[in-house]
Amino acid sequence: MTLLSPPAPSVPTAVTFDQMLEKVRYEGVYPTRRQAHNVVRRVLEALGRQLTDDERVELAARLPREAAGYLVSQTPADRPLTGWGFVKDLAERTGDTPATTRWDTGSVLGVVARLAGDDLIARIIAQLPDGYALLFGRAQLARAA
Repeated sequence: MTLLSPPAPSVPTAVTFDQMLEKVRYEGVYPTRRQAHNVVRRVLEALGRQLTDDERVELAARLPREAAGYLVSQTPADRPLTGWGFVKDLAERTGDTPATTRWDTGSVLGVVARLAGDDLIARIIAQLPDGYALLFGRAQLARAA
């Protein structure tokens, strides 16, 4: 009788930047890869202005190198914006409508949330003001008083 060894623990497969772009392109229904790339860059740079501390570093470590570069290329803001403020600020910076910017943000941050994992995204959402859970594709829970 031979004993079978237990299966090796599954290690998440690293996602390349090209694979990340394809996921964003598919989910955001962007007609070109260039458009998906521009959206990823703008949203991650904007998110980089909102995140600080360990969560910023840990998120960067879980993203493909090029995506991480966009995230950490920005200096964090003195005061983080609410989720809606984030969308409005990004819309003003890009010249897009708030509706288009909300779509873009959700397309990118939904993919980022899956790459980062539930625990890290929960910590990020807890660090930020209200309104980010929905941007990451999560339910917006009321904060304890």
